Amino acid sequence: MITDDPDAPAGTFVHWVLYDIPPGTTSLSEGVIGVGIQGVNGFGRSGYGGPCPPRGGAHRYFFKIYALDTSLDLQSSVTKAEVETAMQGHVIAQGQLMGKYKR
Repeated sequence: MITDDPDAPAGTFVHWVLYDIPPGTTSLSEGVIGVGIQGVNGFGRSGYGGPCPPRGGAHRYFFKIYALDTSLDLQSSVTKAEVETAMQGHVIAQGQLMGKYKR
């Protein structure tokens, strides 16, 4: 799962990279401990970093989920780009949810 904000002033900002989520997982609880592997977000940390757009118009936040035919076997602390590269040729389904938020 990749969550990003394409409306960020400096370009697309990554809020969350979570991969190797076990098959059969139907929900994610707050904190998401022990489910999948957390990658590095745009804040330079592992895990989810919430929205904090500048004042003004609403930003779009895309939550993208991918079903793969394999696990990625990557180290933790990988980036969105590294996960997307590793996923190439393995995506069998995908979905997306977009929400808007402004301050």
